[in-house]
Amino acid sequence: MTHSSFANEQKPNQVACNERLEFLGDSVLSLIVSRYLFTHYDRLPEGDLSKVRAAVVNEKSLAGFARKLGLGTFLRMGRGEEQNQGRKRDSILADAFEALIAALYLDGDFEAAEAFLMPLLERAVEAAISGKRFKDYKTELQEIVQKNKEETLSYELVSADGPDHNKLFEVQIYLNSNPIAKGRGRSKKEAEQQAARAALELMGQ
Repeated sequence: MTHSSFANEQKPNQVACNERLEFLGDSVLSLIVSRYLFTHYDRLPEGDLSKVRAAVVNEKSLAGFARKLGLGTFLRMGRGEEQNQGRKRDSILADAFEALIAALYLDGDFEAAEAFLMPLLERAVEAAISGKRFKDYKTELQEIVQKNKEETLSYELVSADGPDHNKLFEVQIYLNSNPIAKGRGRSKKEAEQQAARAALELMGQ
């Protein structure tokens, strides 16, 4: 498995990284989780299904799956990322897990990826439903905003500072084009979650 920091240290176009696989894996994961929830939890309303899915496929959860599989030890990483303990970082591990699911899907098929994921997925869903998983601030904020159909919510990446192996992302939330809160994180997803949490705090939630 190849992190972009490793590929960037090689000759141009000599080594491919996992980023394209991560893109595909994200969609495959979402579909597998959605189908599982739809099939096994037929009494849960759409809003609850979305909450559970968000809790299962968020960065922290996927990084947990990656740790159980020991994926960090199989990553090829650049020197800078290695020095900054990139193998332990949630964002990198979550991306590696998405890439793995995509590879299984391409090499086998949807059923192969689904069969591999099931042992991890079942326990994660049970934990999410019992309220033991990472809280999804973006979903919670979206549900509050959707109560007023005239309100619109959007996220904008403000900055991504630092070297490739140690970037810090900053995201701004807009409500009806008005900035309401900012968040920072080591990945764009984490920054969005932190911005949503800050917005919820401003709302007294």
